[in-house]
Amino acid sequence: MNKRDFAFGRMNYILLAVGMAVVIIGFLLMSGSGSTDTAYDPDIFSARRIKVAPIVCLLGFVSMIYAVVYRPKDKEKTL
Repeated sequence: MNKRDFAFGRMNYILLAVGMAVVIIGFLLMSGSGSTDTAYDPDIFSARRIKVAPIVCLLGFVSMIYAVVYRPKDKEKTL
């Protein structure tokens, strides 16, 4: 298989992996215990879950989109 047959270059895959890691970190920031019928947990409305985590996820998704449209120079395109 020729190296020219790949859709993405090495840098694209690296950027995709970084973006995926940022999205996973964002989802981990959103996780935690929730409220039940018998106990109320006010932590479900914390700034980390409501503001920070969605912004981190959004940045991860935007960086993944950038990784898909990124077009490296010919020198960097080879794996």
